[in-house]
Amino acid sequence: MAQVAAIIGGGVIGGGWAARFLLAGWDVRVFDPDPEAERKIGEVLANARRSLPGLSDVAMPAEGKLSFHETMSEAVDGAIYIQESVPERLELKQKVYQTLQAHCAPDAVIGSSTSGFKPSELQGCASRPEQIVVTHPFNPVYLLPLVELVTTEANAPEVVQQAKDVLQGIGMYPLHLKREIDAHIADRFLEAVWREALWLINDGIATTEEIDNAIRYGFGLRWAQMGLFETYRVAGGEAGMRHFIAQFGPCLEWPWTKLMDVPDLTDELIDAIAGQSDAQSGHHSIRELERIRDNNLVSILRGLKAQDWGAGALLKARDKQIDPIPAQLDDVADLSKPILTVERAVPLDWTDYNGHMNEVRYLQAFGDATDRFMMMVGCDGDYIQSTGSYFTAETHIRHVDEVHAGATIRVETLCILGEGKKMHLFHQMFEGDRLLATGEHMLIHVSLETRKSSQPGPVVAERLARAAAAHSNLPRPEGLGAAVGKR
Repeated sequence: MAQVAAIIGGGVIGGGWAARFLLAGWDVRVFDPDPEAERKIGEVLANARRSLPGLSDVAMPAEGKLSFHETMSEAVDGAIYIQESVPERLELKQKVYQTLQAHCAPDAVIGSSTSGFKPSELQGCASRPEQIVVTHPFNPVYLLPLVELVTTEANAPEVVQQAKDVLQGIGMYPLHLKREIDAHIADRFLEAVWREALWLINDGIATTEEIDNAIRYGFGLRWAQMGLFETYRVAGGEAGMRHFIAQFGPCLEWPWTKLMDVPDLTDELIDAIAGQSDAQSGHHSIRELERIRDNNLVSILRGLKAQDWGAGALLKARDKQIDPIPAQLDDVADLSKPILTVERAVPLDWTDYNGHMNEVRYLQAFGDATDRFMMMVGCDGDYIQSTGSYFTAETHIRHVDEVHAGATIRVETLCILGEGKKMHLFHQMFEGDRLLATGEHMLIHVSLETRKSSQPGPVVAERLARAAAAHSNLPRPEGLGAAVGKR
């Protein structure tokens, strides 16, 4: 039975929360008096379905059920987690909590998306202050993992842990602030940069585009994978952070910044900012900009994932947590059928200029299927370190049909031959019942010490022979043994 989350307020942030929970397998109940809420959340959800699954290299959980409700009392019925994302007005939020607590479960966590209010302010008029915490996310909520979890002494340890468990369970990183402060942590950094940027425009030093380029082509990329202090530690060279501070610390006394002051937001300054921003990005619609943003974020995050670093390491750990494919041959439910070796969404960066999956990605998917099959028969990391591995000697791929970003593909694998030094595999890639491609691969077992062909270890040989024997009774698939130009 799916877990239930209630979303109170379905704007940009609330819609992102709804998408994050839905695609993590939760049922989501939404309350928002805006008559356009269902349409707006539907558009956000469409973007999330297109981009979020591509961050995983394994199948996502089955999507939960989305429902819209006319009252908050209906929306919180059965919810074990409630996310409040109403406008930033303290009296409104406190009124919402009074209504929520009159109808929600006493042990449900109520998280607020507030970017500025402290949790003690939110808890002020509550009947159960221990139930309310700050859970401040970043847009787009369905892609960015950070959420600032801010608590007070009123929150019992079990409530804090429950909030952490929920947030981690939907693939987020809860940064727990044990002492509250206005605007938390991240927005205080953003505010500092924003103030300096206003001065640079006000004084005619830079345009909005020049400022954005300074960030996205420079330190923004470093911050995305290493943060502030680790970046500066590297900048200090072999001597580390101490050398960096000694070298650059005196700069803090120089008049490099106007952070202690801020220009008046005069009509002239507002017009300058708005006009420059229109010139910079006005040729794109908001939805186009969102898709461009999502494409870039997916590429950055998947790049970090390949390096097992920063937010990418979080994604990799999440994949291990939700991967439904057995790791061992003995765990395969029915060995007499083709073995499921890959099930995943096609990510945005796997598509080409034709709008469908690039041919090199078919090879990658089939290579991943081979790797998973090798692991199943015992040729895992430890085996490779101590004994040997299988090298691909020959590959033949048939491209049968096209597939696009966001589609869920699966690869089913037949072991055609598994004896001596040889492993002969035949992969079939599907979207639903539609055959997309086949990949036929001949691999040879190689000693990594001599770099020459060798006999596999007894465990691998036994499992491989068992898989081949089980699959020998299956009908020979179309395309097996085919060559280019021959049918």
